[in-house]
Amino acid sequence: RMPVSVPAADRRQRALAAFSLSCLSLALSITAFSSSYWCEGTRKVAKPFCTGQSKGHHCIRSNSPNASNSNAVQYIWETGDDKFVDRKFHAGIWYSCEEIINEEGEKCRSFISLTPAADRGRVFWLSIVAEFLYIILLLTGAILMSVEMCYCSGVIDGLKINAFSAVVTVLAGLLGMVAHMMYTTVFQMTVNLGPEDWRPNTWDYGWSYCLAWASFACCMAAAVTTINKYTKTILEFKHKRKTLARSLKIKYKFSDH
Repeated sequence: RMPVSVPAADRRQRALAAFSLSCLSLALSITAFSSSYWCEGTRKVAKPFCTGQSKGHHCIRSNSPNASNSNAVQYIWETGDDKFVDRKFHAGIWYSCEEIINEEGEKCRSFISLTPAADRGRVFWLSIVAEFLYIILLLTGAILMSVEMCYCSGVIDGLKINAFSAVVTVLAGLLGMVAHMMYTTVFQMTVNLGPEDWRPNTWDYGWSYCLAWASFACCMAAAVTTINKYTKTILEFKHKRKTLARSLKIKYKFSDH
């Protein structure tokens, strides 16, 4: 085995940076995957009748003693959009929750049941499987990086683990990108083709969606750092080999003379 003079401190710093980015990516992906704030928005619903101590801002004050009677005729000054209120909602991979008008708390239902049946198997479940594989590969890459830092004393053994962890991390990043894009497609299909009592009027991406893409960015940064460490070690190894071969050649020439 040829002696190698790659600086140990520089190798350790690069390995620590890649490991930290990989762990951060794993934490962000798990947080985003388990939350229900990938998308947020509002849905326009008719104001309910005021009951009990409810005020008239988010409900309609009934002049009839029996407000629940559908035959009761009520004349109110509100017109147009004043008869409606915006109900906030947030949705993730697993759940979609809406606020309850004039009450505290939320009403949640499975997001899987809201997705169009035609696209549920082809896109939505592929998105979930890709997200699971993304997290598993991130965990595998972080374990390999920790093994390289803690247990590998030889440069050659470290290079082998380094190369494998780089491949795993790159594959994780590609799967994460595909999974996030698939969920975006599924949500947009659900907005257009989902149940009438769920379709939002306005919506935008939430903080969980931002965390998911931040996890992807950290994953790719960890992959680039790992590949850079591997490439630099190989180049320094080749340079040392050439230098040693050149010195041996000069030594043999002097010995021949």
